[in-house]
Amino acid sequence: MERFSAHLSGELGRSPHTVRGYLADLTSLLADLDARGRTASDLDVPLVRAWLARARAAGASRSTVARRVAAVRALTRYLHREGILATDPGPRLATPRQQRALPTVLDEDQAARALEAADPTTPTELRRHAVVELLYATGIRVAELCALDLTDLDRSRDTVRVLGKGDKERTVPVGAPALEAVDAWTARGRPEMVAPTPTRALFLGARGGRLGVRQAREDVHAHLGAVGADSAPHGLRHSAATHLLNGGADLRSVQEFLGHSSPRSTQIYTHVSVERLRTAYQQAHPRA
Repeated sequence: MERFSAHLSGELGRSPHTVRGYLADLTSLLADLDARGRTASDLDVPLVRAWLARARAAGASRSTVARRVAAVRALTRYLHREGILATDPGPRLATPRQQRALPTVLDEDQAARALEAADPTTPTELRRHAVVELLYATGIRVAELCALDLTDLDRSRDTVRVLGKGDKERTVPVGAPALEAVDAWTARGRPEMVAPTPTRALFLGARGGRLGVRQAREDVHAHLGAVGADSAPHGLRHSAATHLLNGGADLRSVQEFLGHSSPRSTQIYTHVSVERLRTAYQQAHPRA
């Protein structure tokens, strides 16, 4: 498992979050095998299917089972490469079809009211405002935001350099309101919170080190909840993508903006726009 963990992070470039999830799932699988007197070298499709069936019977969701299938496929591919398995059963494992719910988004008026209502004064309020503005302006993931360094902002081009999933780098434009909020944070908030040991991190936590994902989520909920427009960080990402499409941006540009490797991941946002179009049609069209 240690070698497989190094394979996931070093060779495949999986994020620490993905590696932790895979290892937790596969530890469960190996424990299940051990309880039946089997080892990893015995892995085959019936054994894996039985393990997945027990997970479903215990209440695991479709998304959890899909993640477990992905983890097993990665493991069996690795074991086959290492000569531990004669054949790779992974490709014969079917992934359960997930029912993808439309993401919850703020409408444009809600987003504007939530951001314009801010009047930050304390370092924490300045950070919250900057975090929310930057998430909405760029559509980046909360983990990507927490990983930003001061040097990742390019003020000459009004862009930010983002390191996404699989260590893929992309450059994202940033609007003027978000840049102003970040400037206020770096000028008046960050100096009050920085630890004695210097750090390159753009956003800082209570102890002066790099801001953690959990605290960033709390910042978003606190800032938006105060104006009755509560949303998770990923909701701001959904909102940014939907508002871009509503404003006329093409799907390929939004794909690049979000850092999606496939346009299929971006197409869900077109469904959001269609739902709003249907609602407007039903309210306004005389023959609806």
